[in-house]
Amino acid sequence: MSEITIRPMTDADMALAVEWAAAEGWNPGLSDAALFRQTDPDGFLVANEAGEPVACISVVSYGERLGFLGFYIVRPDRRGRGIGWRIWQAGMARLAGRTIGLDGVVDQQENYRRAGFSLSHRNIRHAGPAGGAARPDPDLQAPAPANFDALAAFDAAHFGTMRRDFVARWIAAPGHRALFCGAPDGTVSGYGVIRACRDGFKIGPLFSTSQKTASRLLGALAATCAPDAPILLDIPEPNASALQLAAAARLQPIFETARMWHGTAPEMPLGQVYGVTSFELG
Repeated sequence: MSEITIRPMTDADMALAVEWAAAEGWNPGLSDAALFRQTDPDGFLVANEAGEPVACISVVSYGERLGFLGFYIVRPDRRGRGIGWRIWQAGMARLAGRTIGLDGVVDQQENYRRAGFSLSHRNIRHAGPAGGAARPDPDLQAPAPANFDALAAFDAAHFGTMRRDFVARWIAAPGHRALFCGAPDGTVSGYGVIRACRDGFKIGPLFSTSQKTASRLLGALAATCAPDAPILLDIPEPNASALQLAAAARLQPIFETARMWHGTAPEMPLGQVYGVTSFELG
């Protein structure tokens, strides 16, 4: 094996990593490459062998206490040679001292356990047709500067830490549409984002204080798509209300990951998490 070097990704590397993710069947969003890297430019690593990218990992830092690991891919023709372990070590070193989360694919979960991660819960991806237009709902509105502080705080309460800059980019990115439910006093009771992907549309996050509000948001977001367009929703299995909502919307389980933590897991109300933002960034 030639010498392996590990460095932060360039824009070209990030675009290649998204292609690798698509080849693995992960169905990335059309704007994911730019949005993900902007979250933490030094948190996306690539391993090069003889000048060619052969592996990648994301180790995004959310401040000094929390990080999230994803995009862990070794090029298929270079697997089984220790390259994955090298870039894994580099990624874990970058997040040293933080609690680290990941959404692990099934065949890697035992490896993650050996690396010190503990299972929190399963996330179940559900998919189905958008189903047509929802009735107009005057309580749902697109975010505006006047309500962004409340929206960012609502997101932080459900994600586990503040990620204000990420939320600002996520709700405004090309191919994304965000809606939230707010009261006249400025209180937010739910919000969601739908984004265009290689195949269909993903809804995430979908955070809500009640199943009723989550259902309204899901219907309104899905109504922005053609009736037969596939929509996908990644649901934490402990949220029975979210699973009921998916069944009522005729979404079927198609894929699962395991949310695992290295260190003390952050406080988050899983009963109000109806859809995970992304498996790559948490």
